Amino acid sequence: MRTMTHSQERDVASKVAKLQQALEHFEGGQLFDSCKEDALAPIRKRALGLLDQRQRSRHELRERLLKLEFAPELVDEVLDSLEQNLLLDDARFASEWVRQRAATRGKSSRALDLELREKGVAAHVRAEALEQISAEDEERQARALAQKKVREVKQPPADRAEYDKALRRVVGMLARRGYSSELTMRVARSELEARIESFD
Repeated sequence: MRTMTHSQERDVASKVAKLQQALEHFEGGQLFDSCKEDALAPIRKRALGLLDQRQRSRHELRERLLKLEFAPELVDEVLDSLEQNLLLDDARFASEWVRQRAATRGKSSRALDLELREKGVAAHVRAEALEQISAEDEERQARALAQKKVREVKQPPADRAEYDKALRRVVGMLARRGYSSELTMRVARSELEARIESFD
């Protein structure tokens, strides 16, 4: 049997060591990264699909993904990546939510603050988004809603009971949208009185 020289043995040992290092690098690096990317890909796809439907807060999107039984740590990694790439932004979401809901639903700043809180938006982010609604804007919106509601009154109330009934309807509508009791009562009385006077 042919024996190897010391030089040949060292050469073989060196090659084996390099092969082991290469294998360890592949298994610990490239292979691991590939497996992790395979796990992240479906989460990222679903997250982007949900964001394509409409903007969402991080908390809201996280809850939706967790309900699909994705691993929490992988969900958080995807969300971090989306935030870094400006595809997920609570400040932008909150600002757009306030603008749209105030314009299309007539919601008060108090009601909008509650909605954003339920979606997990931080207090300072909510406050910044709500700055776009001034007290004057809120009263103007409340009056527009009240004016629309009092048009349901087709003739002057026959007595106090009918007046109070009409007033309660306007007050209830504004209260459900989150307007303060003081603003609600003041605007409701003012617009109902204006409606009654219009029959003269």
